[in-house]
Amino acid sequence: MYTINYKYKLLLLIVVLISIWSCTKRDYSFGEIKTPTNLQLEASVVGVNNTNPDGDGSGEVEIIAKAEGAIAYRIDYGDGTTEMIQGGSFQHKYHSPGTNNYTITLNAIGKGGITSTISKDIKVFVLFAIPEAILEAFTGPSGTKIWVTDKEAMGHFGVGPTTDFLPIWYEAPPNTREACAYDDEITFKKDELNRISISVDNKGTSFSIGAAAPVYGANGGDDCYSIDAGGSKLLTFMNATSNSTPSQSTRIQFVVPGNGIINFGTGGNTYEIIAASDNQIFLRSIGSDGNAWYQKLKPKSAI
Repeated sequence: MYTINYKYKLLLLIVVLISIWSCTKRDYSFGEIKTPTNLQLEASVVGVNNTNPDGDGSGEVEIIAKAEGAIAYRIDYGDGTTEMIQGGSFQHKYHSPGTNNYTITLNAIGKGGITSTISKDIKVFVLFAIPEAILEAFTGPSGTKIWVTDKEAMGHFGVGPTTDFLPIWYEAPPNTREACAYDDEITFKKDELNRISISVDNKGTSFSIGAAAPVYGANGGDDCYSIDAGGSKLLTFMNATSNSTPSQSTRIQFVVPGNGIINFGTGGNTYEIIAASDNQIFLRSIGSDGNAWYQKLKPKSAI
């Protein structure tokens, strides 16, 4: 009886001691909490000069990130990319073609997880890599090639709905359009960065559809108008924004600065390359009238 009572009291004492121990407050220490100071963020676009104010087209940016009291950094490049870094000097490459603005945000992380933040805005030019086949077709082996309207081809001018990628409404038969539409000379030239520029010698006048005439400072129907072709212009190439498929188009388009005219005016300045070869370029643009307009070019040497 005494043995059982003794064991019971001993067990009760153990339970009480465990309860007291488990209720004892525990102290945790994270060490010193320190806010990073003197946070610095520098970003220099590679290849900036008077000719290329937003870079050489590589998309590379030299970045320097540093702070006092930082144990790590989190950087957001503004293009959907974030990463943890150790700071110092490093590079980041942007990929979206054209000239784009980005905000780089740097978070310096100190002891205890407290952060300091700094941001910097940059403008970066990224050169679109024009497919070699298109580059070669447009500019030839020498890098410069002159084109004219392919007036002997069926559908050298044409029009159709924007839902299609052929001129199903109208195709100009050979040699049936205005004379001013046939004397233009279009020169495509590539530079050392494989960019393509265009210059148009329209002999003072260009053909325009009536709906687009006001775009060029004129009024009237389909006719020849005095239009300034604007000298040499650097083209901006990109992936096509239409819903064409690879079986319908090259899926590449380019933008002509200024009034956008090539060999006849539609009011548009963006041209999708339906097809391109050494012997013919077939282009599509959306005109001021909301229709899809087509034009075909051939090398001047083929005349």
